[in-house]
Amino acid sequence: MEPNTPVKAEARYIRVSPQKARLVVDMIRGMQAGDALSRLRSVNKRIAPTVEKVLQSAIANATNRFEDLDVDRLFVSEAYVNEGPRMKRVRPAPMGRAYRIQRRSAHIVIKVTEKEA
Repeated sequence: MEPNTPVKAEARYIRVSPQKARLVVDMIRGMQAGDALSRLRSVNKRIAPTVEKVLQSAIANATNRFEDLDVDRLFVSEAYVNEGPRMKRVRPAPMGRAYRIQRRSAHIVIKVTEKEA
């Protein structure tokens, strides 16, 4: 693998608010890939298994793309959460009114690169 060539994995339209997903993604940014996986397994958040799945997908994408890749030297170079589309819902309110509810979604992106020797 050429140094500083990022390999990306992305999960789109995940039904969680981006603010809550960012709490988990911010913890693994810049970490070794193996350490990030072990940390995600111990985090007590509902989105953590989904983020772990995206990270494993990024690692698998890197191993498929480059044959001479050393998986132990992979680290999370970029990890961010973008806001997806919002589902608008209506909740009944007193006196014939209606309150609007927005169900948020998120797009999770993780990029991994190999550290130079």
